[in-house]
Amino acid sequence: MSLAVDLGPPAVAAAAAVLVAVAGGLATTTDGWYRRLRVPAWKPPDWAFGPVWTVIFALTTTAGVLAWNGDADPAARGVLLAAYAVNGVLNIAWSVLFFRFRRPDWALAEVAALWLSIAVLMLVTGRVSLGAGLMNLPYLAWVSVAACLNLRIVRLNAPFGQPA
Repeated sequence: MSLAVDLGPPAVAAAAAVLVAVAGGLATTTDGWYRRLRVPAWKPPDWAFGPVWTVIFALTTTAGVLAWNGDADPAARGVLLAAYAVNGVLNIAWSVLFFRFRRPDWALAEVAALWLSIAVLMLVTGRVSLGAGLMNLPYLAWVSVAACLNLRIVRLNAPFGQPA
């Protein structure tokens, strides 16, 4: 096998992770609207989100590559790709709903689907490698915290979608 073939899955996975991270980052705006939101005292500081997401994306990408390399069955790989694609879309969609549409209430409904998609990632990667499945645990934990934070923001600031 050539070196280029060996680097294929990690390179594709890394590019996909960067695409999702950049799209989510571009959708995230901490403008005046965001700064005026009432938030609970336990909200992590804004500076923490970048490093946490970097670790999560690195772990989740590694888990996907391990699962891809661990099962050459085309059907299993198709399920793996579909699970990651759905998760990527849901990851970006949360930021769009919360920050661009300024609808934390819609984002709260969407975060349930995102959480479930992470559980699916854990299952499809964990089926091949327990370690790969567990690499998605920090992602699930962080989105669980984010969902609780999202719920508090909705309760502290509702209603949304009203003219300013």
